[in-house]
Amino acid sequence: MTVELIDEAVLAGARREVACEATGLCARTVERWRSGKIDDGRHGPNTKPANALSEAEREKFVATANTAEFRDLSPHQIVPRLADRGEYLGSESTLFRLLRERDLLHHRERSKPPTNRRPNEHVAMGPHQVWSWDITYLRRELRGAFFYLYLVLDVWSRKIVAWEVHDREDDALSSQLIAKTARELGLDLTGLVLHSDNGGPMKGATMVATLEKLGILPSFSRPSTSDDNAYSEALFRTLKYRPEYPRKPFATVEEARTWVEAFVRWYNTEHRHSAIGFVTPDERHRGLDVALLARRDKVYQRAPARTPRAGRSKRATGPASSSCLSIPPVEMRRLPKQPS
Repeated sequence: MTVELIDEAVLAGARREVACEATGLCARTVERWRSGKIDDGRHGPNTKPANALSEAEREKFVATANTAEFRDLSPHQIVPRLADRGEYLGSESTLFRLLRERDLLHHRERSKPPTNRRPNEHVAMGPHQVWSWDITYLRRELRGAFFYLYLVLDVWSRKIVAWEVHDREDDALSSQLIAKTARELGLDLTGLVLHSDNGGPMKGATMVATLEKLGILPSFSRPSTSDDNAYSEALFRTLKYRPEYPRKPFATVEEARTWVEAFVRWYNTEHRHSAIGFVTPDERHRGLDVALLARRDKVYQRAPARTPRAGRSKRATGPASSSCLSIPPVEMRRLPKQPS
């Protein structure tokens, strides 16, 4: 039908190239169709790539990804975990491709796909330099009432450094949490930046006085800018979309505290965080990630020799001395400064 329309335009006096362009087609494509050749003649390479996985290796890789241990993880999580055991079946991109071919790549969480965060201004180049904190609601059985989770995150390591669950929002409770954390850490927190949104518990007089006493610099999100405190918001998303997160409201504050305590333990010591090279926040916070990532890189380096068809993971690149092999050697985390 399209070729007939082009022919009618040419008979009416239009140039063939212009008529083809108006239909979004190339003139050579139209000529090929006219000759009866629908296929463009490109059939791909004549030989199979030398590093291509065999069918048995492909099936083993997919079967491993579908085991109970890995079925809820992405390839970005699976390959590093296997490498930590000294195993290498293929790269993340290979696993993504194999799962896509079998229609096994689907967004399975209750959440919407994540959005990108733009970099801001406060920079963390080590632990205890920039903290982000916020309060989130936890549903309770009493309709219209909530428990409140106060949570403080170290932006450098993504480690949860402090948390509490209460039945109300109060700047006195916020102040007590920060003061208690400073005592337990036994560190001089002078100059540390504590970023939050503009809620009452963050900007109350008691909270401000405590920060001044400890030498902590308060930082607040810009008005009407919900993603300025993205690190805490992302952590709350991780918390509330965990498979173990109760679908029923918490009956008591003790029940809520028990669940949050288990989550914090998992998040800090078991969860491989994508932003810090798929190591745990606790490993990052204590500086153990350098040796771990170096060992992982050696596994990736040896993979082509031991398994020629598997190739090398792209995540293995980068200097072994850097704090994270999948991000720049000088790691920086940014948060907005208080508007002037």
